[in-house]
Amino acid sequence: MKLVPLIIILMVQQTIAGAQELPSDPKATTETQHLYRHMQLLAKKGFMIGHQDDLAYGVNWKYQDGMSDIKEVTGDYPAVYGWDLSGLEHPNGANNIDGVPFDKMREFIQQGYARGGLITISWHADNPLTGKNAWDTTLGTVASILPGGSKHDLYISWLDNVAAYLLSLKGKHGELIPVLFRPYHELTGNWFWWCKNNCTPEQFKTLWRFVNHYLREVKNVHNLLYVFNEADFRSKADFMRYYPGNDVVDIVSFDAYQYNDPTKDNSFVKQTGFKLSILDSVAAETHKVEALAESGYEQIPYANWWTETLLKMIDDHPVSYVLFWRNAGFVQSMGKMHYYVPYKGQVSEADFKKLYGLDKVFFEKKTAKERMYEK
Repeated sequence: MKLVPLIIILMVQQTIAGAQELPSDPKATTETQHLYRHMQLLAKKGFMIGHQDDLAYGVNWKYQDGMSDIKEVTGDYPAVYGWDLSGLEHPNGANNIDGVPFDKMREFIQQGYARGGLITISWHADNPLTGKNAWDTTLGTVASILPGGSKHDLYISWLDNVAAYLLSLKGKHGELIPVLFRPYHELTGNWFWWCKNNCTPEQFKTLWRFVNHYLREVKNVHNLLYVFNEADFRSKADFMRYYPGNDVVDIVSFDAYQYNDPTKDNSFVKQTGFKLSILDSVAAETHKVEALAESGYEQIPYANWWTETLLKMIDDHPVSYVLFWRNAGFVQSMGKMHYYVPYKGQVSEADFKKLYGLDKVFFEKKTAKERMYEK
């Protein structure tokens, strides 16, 4: 007789262990719910590779149908496509911060989604207090857009533009395309107007929760998974200081870039690995998906960086995806080449192909087989 309760307990425990969390939005679209469930499942198998602006341009090319630097190297597209909304906040804004027309971006998003890829969108919004760019850290900016602030009404008009665009992203059957929405990224840095040097934890949480409420309840945008994103932190408590709550976050993440030579200095691997360990703990405690939402090594001068640095760094962590920054080619204002994934003939091309062939690494074809938007 004593065995029956024990069996029941074990069955309940197994059910709980196998259950997947739902999106934080109770009204999330069916496709968004399926995507979130599949992201949790796929993270147990491996991680997806993403790339910013992948379909729009690359090294020495722009706006060529079907073109992608990653595809030229591997024969496949990235699993995750990154885009940015900066510029959309203004009346008649036609192009984003990187010159990509918003109409064309919509087409690229639809193409990636139709093939089974994921879409993530950041927002380098201009400073609403001064009218300057996102890197203008004038004090008081966040306070100015909170309810009662001098720029609150202006910011609402910006959110209206963002909502309209997000609701215009539709698949071939008219369904809304799910988006991993990453506003206020790298908030624990000090280089954007929304960063921790420009607001208190309470102000940031108020801003996040207001925007979440406005998009969900006022504008009826229910195709979003909200990505909470940091930069610098040293402990779980440090990471959670600005965390706005489980009911308004779906994915926890941070950004990390390599700047030194990995053959001489392994501090990037140590520091990022340490942060990933903290993120593992945060994700487990909050029951959220985790991601390395931006990363890379500009110009990838180390030939084996993909398998000997990146792979070793994240190998033991349940990261859902890693998104690499854009391949802009030669940037006049920088006076140098600016790219983060290899193109044909680049020194790390062979190692990137090696990464592509690993069972635990997911590009678009393997990700599409998971049917991420279906039950």
